[in-house]
Amino acid sequence: MGYRFELITGPMSCGKTEELIRRVKRLVIAKKKVKIISPAIDTRSKSDIIESRNGMFLDTCKVKDAASILDVVEKSDDVVAIDEMQFFDEYILEVVKTLIAQGKRIIGCGLDLDFKGEPFGSMPQLLAYADKVDKLTAICMKCGSEYAVRTQRLIDGKPADKNSPLIMIGADETYEARCLDCWELRDEQKEKKARKLSVLTFGK
Repeated sequence: MGYRFELITGPMSCGKTEELIRRVKRLVIAKKKVKIISPAIDTRSKSDIIESRNGMFLDTCKVKDAASILDVVEKSDDVVAIDEMQFFDEYILEVVKTLIAQGKRIIGCGLDLDFKGEPFGSMPQLLAYADKVDKLTAICMKCGSEYAVRTQRLIDGKPADKNSPLIMIGADETYEARCLDCWELRDEQKEKKARKLSVLTFGK
């Protein structure tokens, strides 16, 4: 029967969507009916497509929440491909289980960690439930390492503060892949306290 739920994960720019599209195209050649779904919150591409960074794209159904996935999947669909799974609410795992119970094959992709280096949304539960997980790495945009495993958020060209909003939809100028050595997370409150302490100490 093969895998029921396969999940592609990793940092920004590692090729997750590109790999999702590649698998979907193979399934189409195999004459499988595939329904492609992505969250409406992801506005980087036109509303009717998912697009990889190398220009590959496929038509998609944009939905506002996890429950809405069940409304657009048809009985005749063999496979359901879900892009950017980290953006869906906590009901996404139950949706996956429901689709599997209906005999669907699920192929999903999403960021495993957020810009703070913490598990992103329901991804930990999805990773634990998946039959097959492919964790990809990217090229570090700072040093060129082939083992970038973190997503660096940049605001005005500088590493973002850890207290900035979790979700900020952007492109290369906002996010980039970094290796562990180059990944940075600022703590402005801690920096301010350190500067204040330094001034007080210097004053003495």
